[in-house]
Amino acid sequence: MAHLRSRRRLGLAVPLVLSLTASLGFLPTAASAAPPTEPVAQAVDGPTLAYVVNTSPDRRTIGSVRKAIEAAGGTVVIAYDRIGVIVVHSAHPDFAEVMRGVRGVQSAGVTRTTPLTAAGTTDEGPVQLLTEQQATRTARASDAAGDSEPLEADQWNLRAIGADQAAKINPGSPRVTVAVIDNGVDDTHPDLAPNFSAAQSANCVGGKADTGAGAWRPYTSTDAHGTHVAGEIAAPRNGIGIAGVAPGVKVSAIKVSDPVNGLYYPESVVCAFVFAADHGVEITNNSYYVDPWLYNCVDDPDQRAIVDAVNRAQLYAQRKGTLNLASAGNSNHDLDSDALVDDSSPDDSTPVERTIDPHKCFDVPTQLPGIVTVSATGVKNLKSYYSSYGYGVVDIAAPGGDRLYQIPDTPSKNGRILATLPNGQYGYLQGTSMASPHAAGVAALLKSRYPYATPDQLKALLKAQADNPGCPESYDQNGDGTPDAVCVGGKRVNGFYGFGIVNALDAVD
Repeated sequence: MAHLRSRRRLGLAVPLVLSLTASLGFLPTAASAAPPTEPVAQAVDGPTLAYVVNTSPDRRTIGSVRKAIEAAGGTVVIAYDRIGVIVVHSAHPDFAEVMRGVRGVQSAGVTRTTPLTAAGTTDEGPVQLLTEQQATRTARASDAAGDSEPLEADQWNLRAIGADQAAKINPGSPRVTVAVIDNGVDDTHPDLAPNFSAAQSANCVGGKADTGAGAWRPYTSTDAHGTHVAGEIAAPRNGIGIAGVAPGVKVSAIKVSDPVNGLYYPESVVCAFVFAADHGVEITNNSYYVDPWLYNCVDDPDQRAIVDAVNRAQLYAQRKGTLNLASAGNSNHDLDSDALVDDSSPDDSTPVERTIDPHKCFDVPTQLPGIVTVSATGVKNLKSYYSSYGYGVVDIAAPGGDRLYQIPDTPSKNGRILATLPNGQYGYLQGTSMASPHAAGVAALLKSRYPYATPDQLKALLKAQADNPGCPESYDQNGDGTPDAVCVGGKRVNGFYGFGIVNALDAVD
């Protein structure tokens, strides 16, 4: 689950970029105050782990640090010189500590708690396949409605944000690409193949991009998350299956999920943001959190290095013109609270319950500066029961589904989101994982309409076109007399919906 919050004191919201900068101490030329060291490799007596070593991005410093890495028993996997991030493997048990004492190293840390072997997504519950009987019933209803895709009668989510009408005005430009940073996309699906961009796709697992044919595809058909997300964004209106929010744009896949445990490690995500930026991707969708920590606390040197590395990569993407969107999480947490309980980290070994301060412990990448944070809604335009929220945290909201309390009047009566699955199938998922791609689709429509808009301008446009229902008088979904969540704010901006629910029709009209 992904989470984000911003600091508020005395009722004044402090920009997240400032609070994060203060916490991390990002300085363009910052370097360790320690004197030069000559680290000596000790006997290898630990497991091989992955690390990120972050330096100032100049050739001399990076060259010096690379030599120190080798002397300390590390092997460089790849160095992203332009952002000063080096991915390293080492079996030296004190590798990170040694590297923190090297001149020019700004942060260094291990990216996992278990050894390297030969997911943390934000969907809520297992995938539900569309049966043949359901598909037939839905196709009849779609045909009766006219001017729609065969399964569109079950896509309440498109109608909720005017995407069905928007497609008649502007379905989006094929010159705009949304990269799905996820567990892979089955580009052979007939409802994805026409809009898929293989030239902007890769497998970034381990931190180094593999652009070989099909490297971006899911490992197995059960790795359905990324394929579902891709269909929500850009399934074309081709008379097959469903339609995406922006059926005329391109979609690409950057796979970051570990082949053994399915987790999304920092070095893979760093690679994904850099690859997207260097290959002309206009928008990325990030429906996950970076493993193994749900929250990365900057007073821990390893977690601080993770925040630093991924932030450098996503800021690099922003500078290159890429807008990044991310899901808000599925724990129904008020992300504007003073403390949260994390009982799931680290998720690659044995979790230990801890109470964290979300001002100092960041969900990555969702909480990083400039990223658009998206909460989830259902067919009634209410916050979904699982969706996290928070005043000054959530930027916008979008349909993510609600199977319990917001049931649509559709052939399936299914409150989840219907989209593509591997092997030519279709099925339902719900979660803020599904909300973020709806918002990414609207962002793609805006980018199609305003091709020269910068990421900051696109973010402002997303907020401006959104429709804000305001805080509900009461949010007691289960009817037990106790509010399930408390919405703070007003009609312009509030904790449930940020600046409002995205509106595809307003984006193109």
